[in-house]
Amino acid sequence: MTLGEIGKVLMCKRIMKAETTPVGDVPFFKIGTFGKEPDAYISQEKYDEYRKTYSFPKRGDILISAAGTIGRTVIYDGEPAYYQDSNIVWIDNDESKVLNKYLYYYYALKPWVVSNGGTIARLYNDNISKTKIPVPSLAEQERIVAILDRFDSLCNDISSGLPAEIEARRKQYEYYRDKLLTFKEMTV
Repeated sequence: MTLGEIGKVLMCKRIMKAETTPVGDVPFFKIGTFGKEPDAYISQEKYDEYRKTYSFPKRGDILISAAGTIGRTVIYDGEPAYYQDSNIVWIDNDESKVLNKYLYYYYALKPWVVSNGGTIARLYNDNISKTKIPVPSLAEQERIVAILDRFDSLCNDISSGLPAEIEARRKQYEYYRDKLLTFKEMTV
C-alpha cells in the first residue's frame, strides 16, 4: 500500500515567531529541536484554540521530520506540545489497518523519496503519500513489533539490556583488577 492509502498526511497550524516565547506554557518544537529539548513555547490559550480548530496528532501517532534531519521520528506521547507546520508531519492512519508502532519501525528504514532541488533537502507531503510499504496482517504487524520492541529494549534499556550488561562487566573487571593488583606486604 502507499502511505496515502493508509491515511492523510497532516500537520499542525503554522505558528509565527511572534507567537512564541523562550519560556511559557506549551513546548513548541521546531525542526532544530524536534526529538530534543524545546527552546520556544506558545501560550496555553493558543494551544487549546489551535488543537481544537486544526489538525493535531493523536497519542501514538508517529511524527516525521520533513526538513533538516529528514525522516527523524518521534512517537507523540499525548503530552501538551505543538509542532512546526510543514516541517513536522504525521499520517492520520487507521490502526485497524496499520499499527502506529509498525509505521514507527518501518520509517526507520527511511523509505522516503527526498526532493533535493531547493536550498535544503525536503520531504514533501506528496512524496510521503506515494511511499509504498508492505502491509502484512495485523497479527503479523503485532509479531514484528513485539520482536523489534524486545530487541530495542535489549539495546537501549539501561536496566535490562546491553547497557546494563556492559556496566555489570565493567564492575566485574574492576573487581578482578583490584584483586589482582592489591598485594599483601611480605613480612621478613
